[in-house]
Amino acid sequence: MLSKTRGIVLHSIPYNDVYSIVYMYTEAFGRASYLVARNRGKKTTVSKALFLPLSVVEMEVEHQNKRDLHRIRETKQCYPLNRLFTDPVKNALALFMAEVLFRVVKETEPDARLFNYLYHSIRLLELMEDGVANFHLVFLFHLLGYLGIFPNIDSYAEGYYFDMLNGIFADQAPLHRHYLDREESKIFARLSKISYENMSLFAFSRQDRVNVLNRILIYYRIHLPEIPEIKSITILQALFE
Repeated sequence: MLSKTRGIVLHSIPYNDVYSIVYMYTEAFGRASYLVARNRGKKTTVSKALFLPLSVVEMEVEHQNKRDLHRIRETKQCYPLNRLFTDPVKNALALFMAEVLFRVVKETEPDARLFNYLYHSIRLLELMEDGVANFHLVFLFHLLGYLGIFPNIDSYAEGYYFDMLNGIFADQAPLHRHYLDREESKIFARLSKISYENMSLFAFSRQDRVNVLNRILIYYRIHLPEIPEIKSITILQALFE
């Protein structure tokens, strides 16, 4: 059955000498995997160059629910991402975001809200000029809401501890070890006030930004324990030193 859908590239790996497997988050099917030829002639309707991490494409696909791997008949860019692939900082952010999404987004049912959030975020990253250093923090924090694990920020008060296991702030340190101290909790609660629209107005020290990123990823691992280490984080942190 042929269907049309938009898709966001998350990751690709070699399948054999002819094909690669491209993992995507699609508007119509949720997460799906596609076979893409590694080398094709000039008349091909499926260009491998379109499948870089976080590329957003329109596709005509042969999608069968009983298959793990599907085929793409035609594809084209939804919009160009020139700066995302040529600017070293934006490219590092794209690789990091794509790796996180590949690890955490497993749902094979479509979710229009999640797709629109990702679509909007990628396009904004391509176009934006200011506040790039905070972009990944805002992206990861608000992504929690689409994954159903957003913390209860309303429970925060000055001097409270953030209980990462239960996703709430408390006036006393919990008995388990998965919590943030008072200063870290204050910074974590501050994230709820940051959006794409105002993130250029928020200043973090390099160390605070590193700490916040690490704590957000710990929170992800607590609630999505199958997540492995995110390898691209080292490149990202080096760029913001």
